Amino acid sequence: MTDYGLAPDQIDTTKPHSARMYDYYLNGKDHYEVDAQAAAKVLGVYPTVKLNARVNRGFIHRATRWLAGEAGVRQFLDIGTGIPTEPNLHQVAQGVAPDARVVYTDNDPIVLAYAQALLNGTPEGRTAYVQADVREPRRIINAGELQETLDLSKPVAMSVNALFHFIPEEAKPYEIVRELMDALPSGSYLMLTHSTHDFSAETWVKVIEIYKESGIPFTTRSQSEVAGFFEGLELVEPGVSEPQHWKPDADDRPEDIRSADINMWAGVARKP
Repeated sequence: MTDYGLAPDQIDTTKPHSARMYDYYLNGKDHYEVDAQAAAKVLGVYPTVKLNARVNRGFIHRATRWLAGEAGVRQFLDIGTGIPTEPNLHQVAQGVAPDARVVYTDNDPIVLAYAQALLNGTPEGRTAYVQADVREPRRIINAGELQETLDLSKPVAMSVNALFHFIPEEAKPYEIVRELMDALPSGSYLMLTHSTHDFSAETWVKVIEIYKESGIPFTTRSQSEVAGFFEGLELVEPGVSEPQHWKPDADDRPEDIRSADINMWAGVARKP
């Protein structure tokens, strides 16, 4: 694990962090032993969590290609970016539309350390990074980096993947999403994935306890609760579905993946 010039007091290596645990699930190298230990505990009760992470990323890539291609979106706002893992969202979007613009945002100093990797886009496009917390949506929307990069009079695809299961009810997650979407014009999109207990409730009791022991809040939600994030928006087919079933590529075999192995809902919806 490399600190990339951060001051030692900027990164807490005494307790696990959700972004670094996710890096472990993706077989990355940007985590500490404390993260690996906590992630190993999750693997002990949820052996397919690494598959979950890969399927989630597969959905993000397909949805981003669809948004940049069929939907014609040229602006993206990725909230809760996490530690970069290639291909990053801007690489996928600009692979379809070289002039696509992407703003990344996260509240974790370790993600800030990797921000440069998120800024290497195409000459035609543009990328920027905002250090901010999703629980302060106005700070994100009003950030100078965002205002200089995105034209909020034109459609924006907002990505909040594997993020809101870390936002408990008392933090008003639905209100946060509505406030963010209210700041975007008609024709914008919401792309969201969220963990669920619908397929394996007993497993998630154990997983949530491990995260809780690590000081990380975690809230699974049912399909209807996840659908609540899309209230007032027009869902793109197939609606709120399991991520592996959302517009799979021709060579994908979603039927080979068990629901209880993934435990996630995903969706994309358009703001009318």
